[in-house]
Amino acid sequence: MNEPTHALPEMPEPTPTENRGHDPLAVALGNASLLGVGYLMLRRRRLAVAAAVVTVVLVSRLVSTARPAYEIAVLVWWVAVVAHGWFLASRGGSGVVLRRQRVVALCITLSVLLAVALLRFDASRIEESVTEARERGDCAGVLSAQDRVWFGHRVADAPLAARGDETVETCDRLRTARTELNTALTGNTDALDEGFGTLASVLAEPGNEKTVETTLTGFLGGLPAKDPCTTVTVTEWLRERKRSHDVLDRSADKARRTAPAALVGCGDDLMADSSWQNALAHYEQLLDRYPGDDLADKARKGARKATQSIELANVRSLLTPGGTGSQPEYCSRPAKYSGAKPMGKGTNRALFYTGNTYGQDYSDKLPGSWKAADAADAVLVVCMGEDTFGSSVRTCPYQGRSSGSTTYVTFHKIAVPVKVYEVRTAKLVAKRKIQINGSSCPASITYFASNDSDSGPPSTTYVSESKSDVRSAFRPLVVR
Repeated sequence: MNEPTHALPEMPEPTPTENRGHDPLAVALGNASLLGVGYLMLRRRRLAVAAAVVTVVLVSRLVSTARPAYEIAVLVWWVAVVAHGWFLASRGGSGVVLRRQRVVALCITLSVLLAVALLRFDASRIEESVTEARERGDCAGVLSAQDRVWFGHRVADAPLAARGDETVETCDRLRTARTELNTALTGNTDALDEGFGTLASVLAEPGNEKTVETTLTGFLGGLPAKDPCTTVTVTEWLRERKRSHDVLDRSADKARRTAPAALVGCGDDLMADSSWQNALAHYEQLLDRYPGDDLADKARKGARKATQSIELANVRSLLTPGGTGSQPEYCSRPAKYSGAKPMGKGTNRALFYTGNTYGQDYSDKLPGSWKAADAADAVLVVCMGEDTFGSSVRTCPYQGRSSGSTTYVTFHKIAVPVKVYEVRTAKLVAKRKIQINGSSCPASITYFASNDSDSGPPSTTYVSESKSDVRSAFRPLVVR
């Protein structure tokens, strides 16, 4: 009988130990995203967080400063985390190939790199638009282009974005200069100085020639200003500005073209305001600086008119009476008024001034056609001195009222010393005594006697003049 055989129980096969190796390439690719993905694959969460923090800090510094040094720092950091990830995954020869991790890491890193590349490309296009607008002198175009820049562009290419910001800042400075120059068109020379100072500082920076020229052109287009005197103020400043041998010197050419009309216009306005001295200065300024200008003849006429207005005002002042019975200052210190008519044949209208303290004003008996109303229409000025006895005409006896004694009274012509000046030249054209004739030896004469005694009438007296007598004496002075 065969004995039964017993089979030994089957021993289970040992479970293979779990392979805990890591793929160095996957880790390196993950870290190349700068997001700490490789460290997460290594289950090094603290390293992943630290790596992400360092990346954020570096990127934030790069965005805030736009310094190329931080771009280099980011690149160095990128190389460091990639190398470090590879090192950690390969340590101890534990590296294995994990295709799934490689694909994930590659997708993440490529997404980041592609995003950065696209943003850098777009940033470069924006920069080209900014540069083209600046080269056209179009600050509005600069602002419009730079407005397309957002945070992503600054992360991808901070220095490029910063250059656009600098161009915008330059345009802001030019906008300030434009405001200052617009203020200068009101005659504010301080604003002119500030505006040109800003333009000069912007022009000193390369690439800003066109934008500065555009701003300057806008300012020069505002000349002439509405007020010609304001225009004169601005053109004078531009004329005296020190030459810088650049585009800003165009302002001097504009000043030369604008100044003549402004000087004449300002002179005319000052004439209308009776500011004759200032008006004359503006006319003479044009004649001195631009003698060949088309407006030179008009300036000469204006200067002549202003000069005559100044002379007339002076003559009027000198003819103002100094007081009762006193001659005006003109009679001792005459001045010319070149706008007056010259003395000539016929009646020369005159202004008559008496020097009689107690006597009468003989001009009352002269015809109105001989007398001027004002220095503006006078040809002559006749200054009359104190009456004195002239030639004797006749002697007649008179008895005193009380004493009955006889007194012989001699009647004399009225001698009046006169000085005659021609208003146009202020020349003394006559200096003599005229004698006014009149009636003599009336039936009785009036005289004053004291209560105690009556010595009779004075022995000399004046004739009694009539209008015709006065006119006959004065006629040779005014009628030629």
